Amino acid sequence: MLDHVSITVSDFGRALPFYDAIMAALGVPCVRRGEDRVGYGIRNRPGDDGHSYLTVLASRGVVAADNRHWCFRAPDRAAVAAFHAAALAHGGQDDGPPGLRPDYHASYYAAFVRDPDGNRIEAVCHRAYPGDTPALP
Repeated sequence: MLDHVSITVSDFGRALPFYDAIMAALGVPCVRRGEDRVGYGIRNRPGDDGHSYLTVLASRGVVAADNRHWCFRAPDRAAVAAFHAAALAHGGQDDGPPGLRPDYHASYYAAFVRDPDGNRIEAVCHRAYPGDTPALP
């Protein structure tokens, strides 16, 4: 659904190690670096529109997290755990450890953190694994 998105941060120097770490944990390359912005992912091109791109920008004013929520796909459950650990090691706060969230569906495996500005960031893997309990009718 999303082609590209931007997240603004109040302290770019503080946010950069956080976003570098969580994007690396999810296998998303950093493809642009500037004084006030950094880009991750792959931009779409003519005939190739299956990608997503994230820009993290220095804010021009006050940043209020205001219930914003950003969820990134993880290739597997190990990447969800690596995302969570990387976030906590780089200034993030735990907002839900890695685990199944059966309220969404039987294989919804996610972790939630808050970035240094308080934005809620999630990584999710939707793949079924042996032992997942099917959803009740």
